[in-house]
Amino acid sequence: VQLVESGGGLVQPGGSLRLSCAASGLTLDEYAIGWFRQAPGKGREKISCISSHGRTTYYAGSVKGRFTISKDTAKNTVYLQMETLKPEDTAAYYCTTDWELTTCWGKRSANYRGQGTQVTVSS
Repeated sequence: VQLVESGGGLVQPGGSLRLSCAASGLTLDEYAIGWFRQAPGKGREKISCISSHGRTTYYAGSVKGRFTISKDTAKNTVYLQMETLKPEDTAAYYCTTDWELTTCWGKRSANYRGQGTQVTVSS
């Protein structure tokens, strides 16, 4: 199984980025998948997920209303559209299938994660 993130970079406050996570070795219609982030010196923050059937999404309060998760099952890829970025959004962003069923339901469950992509919000 591989989860490969892309789309990170340097953006000014108020800007936008779209992260992608391409999955191989598993199909996204069987697993809940989403994103967590980790800033230097801070713990992991789970920020968004989408259920395996795609009908349920979750957002942490820190990103709700600014970030949108979606997935393309034909491409086996999940996306995170990030708008109105703030300096406090600066972190390494990882996609993961490790979600509690009560948060985002999946037909199957496993703890997979990618290598991450860096997002830096700075002027």
